Amino acid sequence: MENLTFMMGEFEALLPTDRLYCKNHMWADKDDQQSGLFRFGFSAYAVRLLQDVYFLDWDFDAPAAIKSGQEIGSIESKKAESSLYSPSNGQLIQFNEVLMADPSAINTDKHGDGWLFEIQTADAAAMNDFLTPESYVEFLEDVWVKTQRTIKGQLS
Repeated sequence: MENLTFMMGEFEALLPTDRLYCKNHMWADKDDQQSGLFRFGFSAYAVRLLQDVYFLDWDFDAPAAIKSGQEIGSIESKKAESSLYSPSNGQLIQFNEVLMADPSAINTDKHGDGWLFEIQTADAAAMNDFLTPESYVEFLEDVWVKTQRTIKGQLS
């Protein structure tokens, strides 16, 4: 698998090029067997900022119709407590139930067993919500300056 690298100061965020990305720092991996089915997880950038994830909660049970930007759950980690939002319109098919008992796979296998949920959506509509790996790196370059200011403010 080929990766792009985004440098977060001295730390590397490796971004596989075999998937798409979302502005809410999730990756989207298209299922080649089922039209419009995407599996989502946190990008290496998000995992690095969160650090050790220790709690994950969903606001409802799957399956459920969802809208892009809809709050769907929350996450707690060593560095942050945050709401989670849907990256796309569609039918939320399933959550990764393994993570409910032990979310450590988010930290150890973010591009594999650490996936969060699956959404069934219309391919054409979903493609408008997602970024290519190269576009995601450009997006990260823009937000990294603001992120650094936030991090430095928290350390002062």
